[in-house]
Amino acid sequence: MILRTLFLSLISILFTFSSHAREKPNVILILADDVGFECFSAYGSREYSTPRLDALASSGTRFNNCHSTPLCTPSRVNLLSGKSNVFNYFDFGIYPTGEPTFGTHFRDHGYATAVAGKWQLLNEAGGITPQEAGFNTYCLWNFPGGGRNRYWDPSLVSDGKVLELPENSYGPDVVTDFLISFIRKNHETPFLAYYPMILPHNPFVTTPNSSNPESKDQKQNFIDMVQHIDKNVGRIEDTLIELGIREETLILFTGDNGTNASLTSKLHGQNIQGGKGFTRDHGTHVPLIVNWPNQVQAGQVVDDLICFSDLFPTLVEAAGLAPKQIAQGDGWSFWPQCTGKVGRKRDWIYCYYFPRPSSTKYDNKYNHFEVRFARNKRYKLYDSGKMYDTIKDVAEENPLPVGESESPVEIARSNLQRVIDSYPESGIKVNRIKPLGPAKGSSQ
Repeated sequence: MILRTLFLSLISILFTFSSHAREKPNVILILADDVGFECFSAYGSREYSTPRLDALASSGTRFNNCHSTPLCTPSRVNLLSGKSNVFNYFDFGIYPTGEPTFGTHFRDHGYATAVAGKWQLLNEAGGITPQEAGFNTYCLWNFPGGGRNRYWDPSLVSDGKVLELPENSYGPDVVTDFLISFIRKNHETPFLAYYPMILPHNPFVTTPNSSNPESKDQKQNFIDMVQHIDKNVGRIEDTLIELGIREETLILFTGDNGTNASLTSKLHGQNIQGGKGFTRDHGTHVPLIVNWPNQVQAGQVVDDLICFSDLFPTLVEAAGLAPKQIAQGDGWSFWPQCTGKVGRKRDWIYCYYFPRPSSTKYDNKYNHFEVRFARNKRYKLYDSGKMYDTIKDVAEENPLPVGESESPVEIARSNLQRVIDSYPESGIKVNRIKPLGPAKGSSQ
């Protein structure tokens, strides 16, 4: 009788421990490289076929108004740190030392953590290692010690060693394999997998599934690359299903900025030229799909404004972790919206863009001059005073004239100017954001 009681008590303890361990969900954050919202069939495209992402959107939540910064490193710094670039951006290819990351926060709460794909946050001028960013293991391109090849016969560094790969290895598949291996090794404990994809950044070359392996057609190759994104997302999800942990795993998919400007895509009967590097909407409007079976509202489409500062606190709340107190953090969680609740809605998004402060020559693209802007769902105001209707004038060719003070346009201008004024005038660190007073009318 005593042995039976002890045995049942042990089983109870093990069950309790197991249940407690699985209270924390697995988290997979996927960040595609240089692809806007217009390149996914989940957003209505008939030119691109992304069935696995379509399925994640239809069984989860799709956001229509997510905006990044217009270029890769600024977006990644914003995403990892949970704060606008105006507070902590140093220079291109560098993550500022000492800044928080969601990686360290999850690792500190007992998560196994991994990153695979494109780093671009460490170079000879500064930055941080994946370990300093909170990742226990990594397999990365654009990392010190590696080479230039990212696709065929790639130069990848994994946990301090340059990988020796078979001939004709394909970089995106190698890093996907790495993450799948990480998931298999850690599927019994909570894990965080950050997947800053290599695809579909130029050069636009063929993929292992291209119908013509010799194709030089950049647009067709790009279409194939987007479809390969979809394939690798599917491979990761299939692994979760195989291991029986799909219902314990949150998947979030987005992109770091708009599509390369050399490409034009069709969406809803319109031609959309890629806007990567430019501050207009096609440079910042990116996909955002969130999926977690039985947790995220299925088939939901949300029009709320979302910015990259919001991703850090959202992941933390979704995982049920203690909130991270981020000095100068200007994001807040949109997790309630993912679960079908109203949540805290944004009236505005703020953006600071100065990708290469150390440059000696500036332009309005990859070496963009220092600029700040705030926007709501329709209007965008720059620190120059120029304001645009992003619905009627998405290319931002016709600044809106100043009108009557009580008109909807001028109310929006006033509210957006207050947002800009609440942030520093340039990229110099300050202690906090100036508090905003009550909004004047509606900023929608």
